[in-house]
Amino acid sequence: MPTIEIPHARLWYEDTGGEGVPVVFVHPAAASSACWEQQIPAFVAAGYRCVTYDLRGWGRSKPLPDAPDAGQISSDLEALTQGLGLDRFILVGAAYGGMGSLDYALRFPDRLRAFVLATSQGAIVDPEYAAVLSRIVPPELRTIPIELREVGPSYRAENPAGVERWLQIVHEAGGETAPRQPRFLTLTLSLLESMRVPTLVLAADADLLAPPALMRLLAEHIPGCELATVADAGHSAHWERPEEWNRIVLEFLGRQ
Repeated sequence: MPTIEIPHARLWYEDTGGEGVPVVFVHPAAASSACWEQQIPAFVAAGYRCVTYDLRGWGRSKPLPDAPDAGQISSDLEALTQGLGLDRFILVGAAYGGMGSLDYALRFPDRLRAFVLATSQGAIVDPEYAAVLSRIVPPELRTIPIELREVGPSYRAENPAGVERWLQIVHEAGGETAPRQPRFLTLTLSLLESMRVPTLVLAADADLLAPPALMRLLAEHIPGCELATVADAGHSAHWERPEEWNRIVLEFLGRQ
């Protein structure tokens, strides 16, 4: 499979090719690019060119020996998309990947046609936002098994094989121990108000880590933002309810 060398890293990626508008997917911390396997067929069928990649330090993407630090998702993403020769594209980021994607959308708005921020805490540093987040995600929540935190109870009940596949992706990715990449910008609620990219904020109603109330708080500060919620899904909504997740995102993109 192809890799591309960017400053201080070699990234593994997949590109479906074609003449369609590019959509770049940025995965959560508890995942790798494999987590999008239920999105790619639907988006290709809708006419899009899809690019997925493993974040630096996840899966098959590795820092180079001379890397001075972990870098930033947004800088790596710009180097990747420039290296692939992408013009303006659609950016989809989920959870931890959504934090870096939000950083990218604010740094490089002219590179984007549209932006989807899915089930993500957003990495906002405002004290009032941090206080809300601390009430939602107390330290005790971080100590329970990852599948209980990040996969909704209905999906765990209905699809144990799907949970096992999700866990396989998580463990193979090595993301639980990968160095986290800080944002380039200091993300604040007031900075969100400068967003110039058509944006969909996509929540999930059984998400323990970024519930609808938190996602609404983000959406309220993004001009012209659309807000939608995937029913009966947890933090990994794109994995748990792919048909509904894909429908919402594709309908949003069709309006752009």
